[in-house]
Amino acid sequence: MNESLRLKDQPASERPRERLVARGPDALTHAELIAILLRTGLKGTNVVQVGQNLLQKFGSLNALALASVDEIRKIPGIGRDKAATLVAAFALARRMEQERREESPVLDNPVTVVNFMRESNRLKNVEAFQVLLLNTRKKLIRVEEISEGTLDTLLVHPREVFRAAIAANAAGIVLIHNHPSGDPTPSDADIKVTRDLIRAGQLLKIDVVDHVIVGCATAARTKDYSSLRELGHFYA
Repeated sequence: MNESLRLKDQPASERPRERLVARGPDALTHAELIAILLRTGLKGTNVVQVGQNLLQKFGSLNALALASVDEIRKIPGIGRDKAATLVAAFALARRMEQERREESPVLDNPVTVVNFMRESNRLKNVEAFQVLLLNTRKKLIRVEEISEGTLDTLLVHPREVFRAAIAANAAGIVLIHNHPSGDPTPSDADIKVTRDLIRAGQLLKIDVVDHVIVGCATAARTKDYSSLRELGHFYA
């Protein structure tokens, strides 16, 4: 796409909206998808360039998704209405994720756990520990937010984890937290916490099904998560 031209001066086949209709949203870049929401640019800068400027300013889609209207409208070419449109779009995406959670999926392996929780964890820039409460068929009862730490430190107490499980009459739980660094390799502290919680669960007759750590995939690391059960750390 020739980004120096105004979009209306470009061939129809190169305009983001027309390309989305013809080829689907996956054919577009992040900046082009943002451009469709913004609709117009400003003098000397077309709307795709404005989208690129947004991404450069915030560094990632995740950071942009957490930005406020006032933060977004500081970018040249974006006023209150355009900023509100972007905030609304990201809010809808989060609500869709919440609806998906409420459909009570079966969470009996780390792949389904990560697919279910990936988006909500990907937006976090500090470690956050969550517990998925399961019934006897390993279907989700609800997600319980347990704690949120600093960039590298997370404190989890068995009392906090199992209070929610007991109240929900859960038969099992899946532990899940994110690594903001992107590397899902469990730390020594992660392993210790897991074993402490396994022991507590045995006393309470509540099965700790797995502990899944969510990170980011790279060219060298195709999986964006690790399962402590799969890694052999699941003994008390």
